[in-house]
Amino acid sequence: MLQSQLFTKTRKESPSDEVSKNASLLIKAGFIYKEVAGVYSYLPLGLRVLNKINNIIRKEMDDLGGQEVLLSAMQNPEEWKKSDRWDLPVWFKTKLSNGSDTGLGWTHEEHLANIMTNHIHSYKDLPRFVYQIQTKFRNEERAKSGILRGREFLMKDFYSFHTSSEDLDSFYEKAKKAYINIFNKVGIGEITYTTLASGGAFSKFSHEFQTICQSGEDIIYVSKEKNLAVNREVYEDEVLKEAGLSKNDLVEEKSVEVGNIFKLGTRFSEPLGLNYKGEDGKQKPVVMGSYGIGPGRLMGTVVETLSDEKGIIWPESITPFKVHLLRLGDSQKATLQGEEIYNKLKSILEVLYDDRENVGAGEKLKDADLIGIPYRIIVSEKTLDAGGVGVKRRDEEAEKIMTTEELFNLMKS
Repeated sequence: MLQSQLFTKTRKESPSDEVSKNASLLIKAGFIYKEVAGVYSYLPLGLRVLNKINNIIRKEMDDLGGQEVLLSAMQNPEEWKKSDRWDLPVWFKTKLSNGSDTGLGWTHEEHLANIMTNHIHSYKDLPRFVYQIQTKFRNEERAKSGILRGREFLMKDFYSFHTSSEDLDSFYEKAKKAYINIFNKVGIGEITYTTLASGGAFSKFSHEFQTICQSGEDIIYVSKEKNLAVNREVYEDEVLKEAGLSKNDLVEEKSVEVGNIFKLGTRFSEPLGLNYKGEDGKQKPVVMGSYGIGPGRLMGTVVETLSDEKGIIWPESITPFKVHLLRLGDSQKATLQGEEIYNKLKSILEVLYDDRENVGAGEKLKDADLIGIPYRIIVSEKTLDAGGVGVKRRDEEAEKIMTTEELFNLMKS
């Protein structure tokens, strides 16, 4: 892509009304646009990152046997009244023109359980696994953490349906591994811990996935040896004993929650009438699990944890482009070489080519650091005189001069 054709522009200063690091950098670099607190639009660069995160998540969910759907955002109050969750303050509610009520979905347990009453009748219909990547709406009291905590946000919510708690337990462990795979693939696996947390109204415990982050809202106690953590809300001797942990081995850390999984049991199937006929001919409630992860929150967490004083540092797996090609100077020699390299590179990988006219070298270099694409390639009179192009990784200081042949071999590998 030609940077001269990119309609978004970088900003020299961070937005004065944004306190979070992730949103400040993403707005400054032209990835997102802030509508109001907790509501952001994704611009071309940001959407490229978000789609790559979605595809990583989608691959893992498909490998679990998940079938993707897209459920309606507008919700029928009657489904939620059955589970006693219609009156929760989290809703954005409105009235339709006929006077009836509706709400914008903040999760979909009730809605999907109601749908599945049309498709699950027998033990032969189970297990089933359904997921979506869809916009959610939550009336958050606090929305000061950028895209880490939004009022409108993208969420992957996965639901499993089982004949028994034992079958749920077996699948739950598979889901846990799939989540770990996701965090490894997006580049934060080494600082993300499976964390024992409260199960709330659903079960005794649930599992969160918490990433060490100094701007995080949570406090966890980490065992690096066991790659396990405990949330402060359940940091008790009984819980530690059950998890096989000792207080002497745990380190207190600030963190941000990037995913969670719950064993729901029959919490929603019973009130919604989601039953199946067992092998013994008796009607039984379906056992459920739910598994949530926010793609936007993942994106924000990567920015919070992997950026530096110059800007963002994208992992290769989710970068908007693998290569940022910069032409410094407007000489005919550099222009022709830049166009030639761009045309060859874009046939094998994703390239953002800074071909902007009348923009100084210093500004182009600063923009490249801010945007954070993994490889920066410089074409200029200076590099050509030195024998090729300047190649530098965003997370390294040293720049190397390579011939174009060496460059293409590196990029192909």
